[in-house]
Amino acid sequence: MTLRRRGEKATISIQEHMAIDVCPGPIRPIKQISDYFPRFPRGLPPATGPRAEAPPDAPARPAAASAGRHSPSDGARDDDEDVDQLFGAYGASPGPSPGPSPARPPAKPPEDELDADGYESDDCTALGTLDFSLLYDQENNALHCTISKAKGLKPMDHNGLADPYVKLHLLPGASKANKLRTKTLRNTLNPTWNETLTYYGITDEDMIRKTLRISVCDEDKFRHNEFIGETRVPLKKLKANHTKTFSICLEKQLPVDKTEDKSLEERGRILISLKYSSQKQGLLVGIVRCAHLAAMDANGYSDPYVKTYLKPDVDKKSKHKTAVKKKTLNPEFNEEFCYEIKHGDLAKKTLEVTVWDYDIGKSNDFIGGVVLGINAKGERLKHWFDCLKNKDKRIERWHTLTNELPGAVLSD
Repeated sequence: MTLRRRGEKATISIQEHMAIDVCPGPIRPIKQISDYFPRFPRGLPPATGPRAEAPPDAPARPAAASAGRHSPSDGARDDDEDVDQLFGAYGASPGPSPGPSPARPPAKPPEDELDADGYESDDCTALGTLDFSLLYDQENNALHCTISKAKGLKPMDHNGLADPYVKLHLLPGASKANKLRTKTLRNTLNPTWNETLTYYGITDEDMIRKTLRISVCDEDKFRHNEFIGETRVPLKKLKANHTKTFSICLEKQLPVDKTEDKSLEERGRILISLKYSSQKQGLLVGIVRCAHLAAMDANGYSDPYVKTYLKPDVDKKSKHKTAVKKKTLNPEFNEEFCYEIKHGDLAKKTLEVTVWDYDIGKSNDFIGGVVLGINAKGERLKHWFDCLKNKDKRIERWHTLTNELPGAVLSD
């Protein structure tokens, strides 16, 4: 402290002013301005009353300070303490403490409380939850996916909301051909769709090896749509003709297995009927419908038609072709063709079915195909043998279209 002569005004250095309160007694820290304007986690300051106990992080004042001598500056200090009481500031009791006060657990920081209500509080709920149900209709070879609602989705837009929709893919073989999606709901983090999306042509083989990928995305008009979260359900977990309900936390985007054989990319499904007619002495091939065809045109659709061949075809007279269905990925044909052939010769034959996209002024685009016969495998072979074993019985089966057809000429 700087000494002064009689009659000379006291001069205090800035270091002394910031460090101590000059008084004839114990040295005490000067109050900070934040002591007079305390921050409260929520609501108004506590009611004025007996001095509250000091939290662990509040600057403690030595008890000996109030037990020391009094000076003229003590009156101003008492006024400060009254202000402290009014604003609910924390400090030590002005009088000597009768005994050690009971330990008080540290107060929970307000940030923790806010985080509990936020989106980063739990990894499981950071992206939101999705409620949906799945039903495999074995008789009709259909998988019904009912998307009910989502809760607590991650905000994706500047207004703190999102424009969510749900899209479905079947893995492996995910492509535009097997993508289904719900409508978009605007400005909500808790959307309710109650919308059923249906995959047709799902076989028992698909239920064993396929996985349903369900993604929630945010639609943007002027930018690319943004991914929010996803979940995946192996179809082998479902029981035929039994509805299973799910309420699942969304996860971050999972990697897709890129080791799949690209030559067997799925391009849609086709429903074919076979019947050997004893009356007509021939094979009746029915092209019933297609589902989830690959989009070949810029408008997101195709103009599909179907061709069939019974090979080997020495005379090249086995070609049959359906009508063209405009602007659709789920065409219904319901057309039937007859191949005059002896029943005993069918075991040596192969039926090739190809689906095309009709284009004006240029060559037509190949969408996909399937081969039925003695050299086929799985459901395709089983369908062919069931036809040979059951004369005069019409047998319908769904088959997967692939982007390659062995032995086929991929030009129209």
